[in-house]
Amino acid sequence: MSGALEGVRVLELTQIMAGPFCGQVLADMGADVIKVEPRDGGDQTRRSMGEPAFRAVNRNKRSIALDLKDAADQATLHRLVKTADVLLENYRPGVAAKLQADYETLCALNPRLIYASISGFGQTGPYAQRPGFDLIAQGMSGVMSVTGEPGGNPIKAGVPVSDLSAGLFCAIGILSALHARQRTGEGQRIDTSLWEGAMALTVWETAELWSTGNVPQPLGSAHRISAPYQALRTRDGHVTVGGNSNKLYARLCEAIGRPELIDDPRFLENPDRMANRPALVAELEAALAARDTAEWVDLLLAAGVPAGPLHNVQQVVDDPHTHAREMVVEMEHPEAGTVYGLGIPVKLSATPGSVRRPAPLLGQHSDEILAELDG
Repeated sequence: MSGALEGVRVLELTQIMAGPFCGQVLADMGADVIKVEPRDGGDQTRRSMGEPAFRAVNRNKRSIALDLKDAADQATLHRLVKTADVLLENYRPGVAAKLQADYETLCALNPRLIYASISGFGQTGPYAQRPGFDLIAQGMSGVMSVTGEPGGNPIKAGVPVSDLSAGLFCAIGILSALHARQRTGEGQRIDTSLWEGAMALTVWETAELWSTGNVPQPLGSAHRISAPYQALRTRDGHVTVGGNSNKLYARLCEAIGRPELIDDPRFLENPDRMANRPALVAELEAALAARDTAEWVDLLLAAGVPAGPLHNVQQVVDDPHTHAREMVVEMEHPEAGTVYGLGIPVKLSATPGSVRRPAPLLGQHSDEILAELDG
């Protein structure tokens, strides 16, 4: 079956994480993503983080090596632009213009072109020229201020949420612009950033600020408006528990052998449980210390309480559900041999995504792509 984006050509002039992740999302869904890499070393990730990091966000793409400071290679890019539906770039604002790869130049060559930019802080505003890094964006977006344990040192999210969310939001923007082009026949510009991608995820935290006037603080694994809804310590690890309604809380208390906690005046209603959360956690963990995590998961699920183990990454990739959902895939790389990657997290029944090829070698498809232009 063909992918949903078959027939869509994307030129990807991006490096490191956010842009390549966006391009990979589109490539997984069937787009022909041509990664335009500098002749001297290619995507910075190849040099600074190594090929495994590069392979993680660049599968299903073809690579052409061009020096966009060279007039002949600029001309090649312009020829490619005339065949493209989308151009994706993550230069600092202003750099693309110096390379003759800016929106104004390229949309004059192809008015149907959708030109998508991912930067640290967007194309406008007082921070537009600041360098964009996931850590910096997490810190300035508010994400780091609510991550970690109460009273602890600042902690960034364990995964690069600024990079990945910017890539996802950009992909949504590209798909929206493709749909709009079906009506108007014209392309448009898309502008998003690491900072906006991270800030857009603070929906609970900004709601708390605007509704209460209180500045949100870190809560560890706990929830902002419900309790108990967090990771709780067991005899050999942690179990995550969703007891965030009176019914579920009562089931939880019964399941762990502490039914008296149901009518404890400290924990009668959710506001009481929120106000007395440290005492509640202490009571629950005292009971949970009697068994291992796996036992509690089985008991709680049987009692109708949402629960799960706290997995490390190895446990996740080994989990049978991971394989049932095809979330680990194998690819044959021309140099590294068999390599593994994450599967496609959204399943389409009629036009599913697919993993068709591993991340390319630098310039691996230059001759092939140029031959198509001369076709």
